[in-house]
Amino acid sequence: MNRTELKEFLDAKVLQYEHPKFLETDPIQIPHKFLRKEDIEISAFLTATIAWGNRKSIINNANRLMDLMGNSPYDFVLDYRPDDAERLSGFVHRTFNSEDLDYFIKSLQNIYINHGGLEAVFAEHAEEDSMQTAISAFKKTFFELPHPIRTQKHVSDPLKGSAAKRINMFLRWMVRSNATSVDFGIWKRISPSQLSCPLDVHSGNVGRKLKLLDRKQNDAKALAELDKNLRKLDPSDPVKYDFALFGLGVFEKF
Repeated sequence: MNRTELKEFLDAKVLQYEHPKFLETDPIQIPHKFLRKEDIEISAFLTATIAWGNRKSIINNANRLMDLMGNSPYDFVLDYRPDDAERLSGFVHRTFNSEDLDYFIKSLQNIYINHGGLEAVFAEHAEEDSMQTAISAFKKTFFELPHPIRTQKHVSDPLKGSAAKRINMFLRWMVRSNATSVDFGIWKRISPSQLSCPLDVHSGNVGRKLKLLDRKQNDAKALAELDKNLRKLDPSDPVKYDFALFGLGVFEKF
């Protein structure tokens, strides 16, 4: 396919998959339970953090996590005290456990009280056409409190070679328009043009088959290559093609 044909093909797949029915099987359904901005972004961040492995398991554990927080994540974060850690005891999703969760809640509390919230922290270091430096800076802020060393692995750093799939997915949820009732569009200080596609095994494999990606590893260099090619198709909203690449890989076994 030439570029025009590729764009027509992928645009059609975006229309097919960026649809409310997408929510039925995707972890993004968790933040859709909430209306308040802070509840949406905190539930989305925590859900994205555990979004690896079996999707049914991700959704079940994210729902359990919301229950542990009294289905009011922002209030839970602001009111969190050391004694509340016992309430989280026993939570685990793969290698993310209650010790990690305890620190995540403490760090989120610090971010909302002392840094103006999640949107402000990510927006502070955003570049014109990339959020990767901002994600790295976010990680520094996130771990500025005393913390278990093991917990650092649950927040990726693109400047150390990671594709940062889960954080890029979280940013897509927060920034892209809610015109199709899938993403939220609640962050106004960051533009869709600055976002990167959440690169995983599915989007990577499809990207290679469509000649959008040559690099074999799904790492930061591969993400930069995919970014460059997706921006040629739509510079104002390149990450919309996440729906096409993911849908082709997961649902169509492309």
